Amino acid sequence: MLLTIFLAIVFCAAISLVLLSAVAFIQDKKFFSSAPKEAQEVIKPREKELFYGARVIGWTLMIFSLLMIAGVGVVAIWDGFRSGFDFWQFFLRFVLIFTIYKIYDMVCFDYFLLCKFKFFQHYFPEVSSVYDGRKYGYNIKSQLLKLLVIFPAASALAAWICTLFR
Repeated sequence: MLLTIFLAIVFCAAISLVLLSAVAFIQDKKFFSSAPKEAQEVIKPREKELFYGARVIGWTLMIFSLLMIAGVGVVAIWDGFRSGFDFWQFFLRFVLIFTIYKIYDMVCFDYFLLCKFKFFQHYFPEVSSVYDGRKYGYNIKSQLLKLLVIFPAASALAAWICTLFR
């Protein structure tokens, strides 16, 4: 259980690194496909780097964070095989990692970074009018759908696949 909590924290840190690298360093509009349509329409493409080497730093951080995410999956599965996990143990591990991540996403990213601290608006001030006055992020329905339906289903599928190879 301790390893599962640790893996969830690493997963959250890796996703935070993805967000930081995409928003602060790379600043490519294609990374913001999950933003509301109104925000996507007003985002201006950034041709010029924030500073010399910003995109290189961003892509380096992005690759590192994707390796961290893959590492979480590898360690979660490898340890489950080593420990002789059954379907329910794999399922519980995966669903806990995803649930902790989604709650972190909803609280830290949507509430604090987007609404409270205006992190995204700092780098893309043109979207301020889209987010002004919001007490919470913009996609609570899709967030809850992922938390309550998609992630448990993906966890069950992953647990089933893992038990096939056990």
